[in-house]
Amino acid sequence: MKRTDDSPGADAPFPMRSRHLPPPEVRALPALPPKTWRIIGPGIVGAGVGLASGEFILWPYIASQAGLVFLWGAVVGVITQWFINMEIERYTLATGETAMAGFNRFWPHWGVVLALLTYAANLWPGWATSSATMFSYVFGGDATVIAIVLLLLIGAILTLAPVVYSALEGLIFVKVALIGGFFVLAVILAVNMDTWKELPEAATNVGQFPSDIGVAVLMGALAYAGAGGGQNLCQSNWIRDKGFGMGHYVPRLVSPVTGKEEASGSTSGYVFVPDEENLARWRRWWRFANTEQALTFGVTTIVTIVMTSLLAHSTLFGTPGLTDDVGFVEVEGEVLKAEVGDWFGVLFWLIGGFALFSSATGIVDYTSRLAADVLKSTYLRSSRHSESRLYFWLVWGLVGIGVLILSVGFDQPLVLLVISACVAGLMMFVYSGLLIMMNRKALPAPLKVRGFRVAALVWAIGLFGVLSVLTIRQQILEHF
Repeated sequence: MKRTDDSPGADAPFPMRSRHLPPPEVRALPALPPKTWRIIGPGIVGAGVGLASGEFILWPYIASQAGLVFLWGAVVGVITQWFINMEIERYTLATGETAMAGFNRFWPHWGVVLALLTYAANLWPGWATSSATMFSYVFGGDATVIAIVLLLLIGAILTLAPVVYSALEGLIFVKVALIGGFFVLAVILAVNMDTWKELPEAATNVGQFPSDIGVAVLMGALAYAGAGGGQNLCQSNWIRDKGFGMGHYVPRLVSPVTGKEEASGSTSGYVFVPDEENLARWRRWWRFANTEQALTFGVTTIVTIVMTSLLAHSTLFGTPGLTDDVGFVEVEGEVLKAEVGDWFGVLFWLIGGFALFSSATGIVDYTSRLAADVLKSTYLRSSRHSESRLYFWLVWGLVGIGVLILSVGFDQPLVLLVISACVAGLMMFVYSGLLIMMNRKALPAPLKVRGFRVAALVWAIGLFGVLSVLTIRQQILEHF
């Protein structure tokens, strides 16, 4: 391994050697900052990007049709994803590399396979069109035109901000604050007593599945509560930009137009000698990362799903003929206008439109981040190809594809929808297994994943494996 001036004095015994990637540099693990509140954020970004159609449409739809008896599934789904996210973060905290780069140390093309699957799931700009549709309920106009404008705005936000993560984090913090404020009002003005009386059923019916909702819908809601697919993998990139652990040594992703790129001493990761001092620092980082992820991603996601479900149950429970698409939100808004006031229904649509726009921004970000990281770390390690420039072109490429799809008049292309529905679960099935292998084989003994965390990843493999089969089967039966 390459030695540096601040190397602690000996090569770290990390079994990370690979003929596919250069060896990591040895450096001391940075100390956890004394004011840890300053580095809180990646968990909220993960929750905020994930608060999209599932939280505003799918879970409320289930509550409107079957009551609150399946809310236990949201807790199970979020806890499962918390364990996955922490194993993704474990590797980056220890090495400064993303999980995608870590996978590439075992086979050089794992990263590009997962990046391509992420693109396959996100080519159809569904979150942008759903956001545009909700804005059209308020302002009128052609939802397709609005969606194209939103896509162009997303491209500008992500490529003109001096530090990309800071811009995304700021947008997500505003989103979470607005959603929180809205649901405080909703609890006071719109959630009725009958709904509150039914809430305990969410805890007393654990393990029961509503018989009047399709199994694939229920499993999808359980598995994708909060995030899903490539978004979980991007926790590596987000904590690295925030300076967690060995990610402190990795330059942040900046705009090649308005930002200033930082020089990097390595095209690969950084590792530390697992001596007493570094391991003490590691334990503090690991406790902080677990707590940050639980209190931001976990709590924010669960509370939001519960609140949106309560609101939908109060307004629409028992209403026949509802659909589990954006039309559901239109009906809910009309009922809120009638029961609370026009202003409240309009506010609901505006909050929902902004929430889905923020999610669309995050989706374009993480799709492009994952691809830029793979290209830079594995295929284009020359200094001529900076990760920031690669990210710039990948963002505008994804925006351009979305604009093209909408401009030529494709209305939710069947092939893209089927692929999107099948890919996320398949990805999570694959990388849950890869995380076990990577965090057992690529890290020294004191840092390895073990015990109940391995069991949680095995559970995730089973869950997403079953989900993938059910989803693919349903799509084949419905469309082919």
